[in-house]
Amino acid sequence: MTAGPDASAGQRRLTAGVVLDPRRLRAALMAIEPIARDRPDLIRVARAPGRVNLIGEHTDYNEGFVLPVAIGLEIRIALISTDDRQVTLVLEENGERVGFDLDAIGPRRGGCIDYVAGTAWSLAEAGIPIRGFRGILASTLPRSAGLSSSAALELVSATALLADQIGGVGRLELARLAQRAENAYVGVNCGLMDQFASSVGNAEGALLLDCRSLTHRSVALPLDRVALVVCDTGSPRRLESSQYNERRAQCERAVAMLAERGAPVRSLRDVDEAGLASLGDRLDPLSLRRAEHVVRENERVLATVAALEAGDLDTVGRLFAASHASLRDLFEVSSPELDALVSIAHETPGVVGARMTGAGFGGCTVNLVVREAVDALRGAVEREYPARTGLTPRVYVVEPVAGAGYVNP
Repeated sequence: MTAGPDASAGQRRLTAGVVLDPRRLRAALMAIEPIARDRPDLIRVARAPGRVNLIGEHTDYNEGFVLPVAIGLEIRIALISTDDRQVTLVLEENGERVGFDLDAIGPRRGGCIDYVAGTAWSLAEAGIPIRGFRGILASTLPRSAGLSSSAALELVSATALLADQIGGVGRLELARLAQRAENAYVGVNCGLMDQFASSVGNAEGALLLDCRSLTHRSVALPLDRVALVVCDTGSPRRLESSQYNERRAQCERAVAMLAERGAPVRSLRDVDEAGLASLGDRLDPLSLRRAEHVVRENERVLATVAALEAGDLDTVGRLFAASHASLRDLFEVSSPELDALVSIAHETPGVVGARMTGAGFGGCTVNLVVREAVDALRGAVEREYPARTGLTPRVYVVEPVAGAGYVNP
């Protein structure tokens, strides 16, 4: 799912959430698909959420720790399953019709249908039965914003393709199959976090995921005191053409160099703070900076969980600030636009913490904000950010939601 920096009227309408009413989507499908008009009782609505990562950036593919939240910005597909092995989707936003044959998926085409086709390919490769469908797709997720619209599209597609078999595939397994679709079919060498959050999603708060063992647990957020606010730079990113894959390769190169010098490491997860101090004579300066970010970011994730559970929001704010500085200076994935949003947030009373979220190179920031200060932050961003960047921001107050599935009738 890609988009330019300016929201179209259609995108603004989608963001309002009206089109995601299941009744509206069912009616829209019936208006364009005769099979749905004939059997409206068979129409279902699949959904999958985006995610915002509180902290733990570029640690997932280094087998580290992450702390994502599945959020109520979602992708939904109203669909009717078929037995003709054809997948046909209409994009509600612009009426575009896309599709493919499940028995002849073929190579990627260069559009949002790649995520659907890649998911079908991954499920079929795993020997999991899938069905064709006719559907209409709508979204409230700002695209190319670092909120995992691609993972949400993979998970909502998997839900639609599996149809009645959805309960037979575990949520973690489904996340891994969606990740494989993005890695091997779409061509983005992402870690598991995005698909995990969209699939496993916890309506009560965040999820702490150990990306090595894949163990995870819920982490409550003090949402009675603070709001979770996402600020979109309006500066889109495109991971296929970004430096994301390069950053992953740099981390892998650092691990290979350490292994060649006798260090017992499988990933940067195996390097602790003490070990980091000894890396100066083993790594080149660039690899050392990348390793330093990952090692300390893993520590920040665990420290943030401890601070949240202790109700220590001051410490959470300091950890957010340290994470953003590390991503900017050591991992070099921030941008002037992201830095501007973080700076505005830091200048606004009542903002507990602010940092870039997601892979970087554009996208969004995540902010923990005292609830009474949300309007002040929104006003400051809408007033000051365009003057600093020439771009139009979008501000979303989001809540945790459950992972992908079908909407109840």
